[in-house]
Amino acid sequence: MAVVLITGGNRGIGAACVRWFLANGDQVATTYRSADPPPTPEGFAADHFLAVRCDVTDAAQVESAFATIESTWGPVKVLVANAGITRDGLMLRMSEDAFTEVIDANLTGSFRVAKRALAKMLRLHTGRIVFLSSVSAYVGLPGQANYAASKAGLVGMARAIAREVGSRQITVNVVAPGLVATDMTSALGDERIAQMTGQVPLGRIGSADDIAGVVGFLASAAAGYITGAVVPVDGGLGMGL
Repeated sequence: MAVVLITGGNRGIGAACVRWFLANGDQVATTYRSADPPPTPEGFAADHFLAVRCDVTDAAQVESAFATIESTWGPVKVLVANAGITRDGLMLRMSEDAFTEVIDANLTGSFRVAKRALAKMLRLHTGRIVFLSSVSAYVGLPGQANYAASKAGLVGMARAIAREVGSRQITVNVVAPGLVATDMTSALGDERIAQMTGQVPLGRIGSADDIAGVVGFLASAAAGYITGAVVPVDGGLGMGL
């Protein structure tokens, strides 16, 4: 049993990851930004789930969230940096605010939580960090210059950190989902989703559980010799890239 923190775990891929780790018997904390905390997932014990309000773009809130988790259960041993936003728009119409907001939430926010988690992991000589990137990082989708930059940045950051902390038996990996059925994907509209699905060799849109299973594997003992890896879970959409 490990103490797990999943940022943005109140819906979509994050919520699927919460369920995966709870089913594994772990103590799972998640961050949320909404007015009300997410309830304990149905079928799981309330004393194994903790929701802490935290905006990863605010360093003080990140510190407070970790302090709450540590006072409740102890140090975080598995971090899943999942929280992210989109502010899509064609390049010539994209404002600087739209660009910087996405970078701050998706890339810098992941840096903030990883740095805080590593402070304890380094002392423990153990830990797992998994960053949630995207197929957008290496395929490049129109209207997502900001999102693609943030998700590609996670790959470089993860590999740099992996080399820094590997000697302490801490692994740092990246999962790159493709087209997945989430609220964020629904916003693209049925026509765009159908076009993108047509480019997926497996011929279907993925589920959040497809992603959670791979995240869980990378956090497990079975993946103890994997670090600095980028694992695409995209139905073959970006193969060879």
